[in-house]
Amino acid sequence: MIVGIDFDNTIVCYDNLFHKVALEKGLIPNTLSKNKLAIRNFMREAGIEQQWTEMQGYVYGARMIEAHPYEGVLDFIDSLINNGHSVRIISHKTQFPFIGPKYDLRKAARAWIEKYINHDGQILVGDDLIYFESTKKEKIFRINTISPDFYVDDLPEILLDEDFSNSVKRILFSPKENLDFSGIALSSWKDISDYIHGFS
Repeated sequence: MIVGIDFDNTIVCYDNLFHKVALEKGLIPNTLSKNKLAIRNFMREAGIEQQWTEMQGYVYGARMIEAHPYEGVLDFIDSLINNGHSVRIISHKTQFPFIGPKYDLRKAARAWIEKYINHDGQILVGDDLIYFESTKKEKIFRINTISPDFYVDDLPEILLDEDFSNSVKRILFSPKENLDFSGIALSSWKDISDYIHGFS
């Protein structure tokens, strides 16, 4: 069995890190919740969306290693591999930010994977199983080409795209809100693990 997983906001949770960095830069009040979307919405409404875009590059680049995985995702990946299955990370991630300093976002993400997605020092998802695509269209093409048994993403628009292969079972990771998605939507990695392992 092959399981494909998105990276940003699916494996990696940025809520605490965005809150920390935005406070450091004086861009939000400390009363704002530790929620990436709440921070983005606040900054947009405050008319500082460019600072939000620049901060994304900074977080995904220079501060990436400080982000933490969602609870349960590393145990899930470990259990899949221990049971003879394969995991592929397939994500829409440009190499450099759109504006601001030219952090190598892919290099930062691979360093994060090396640090966190390992078992007793053994990396669980090697470079040859990691795919960072420059556009969402290329990401979907990659998913279709690999044709995993399952694919997990936090964005309904990816899973509902008309070009997304019908042969792949789609799971929406939705930990904080009920998004408009007619398929399988699960709020925790434990629930996703239980669901997928039920097919193996």
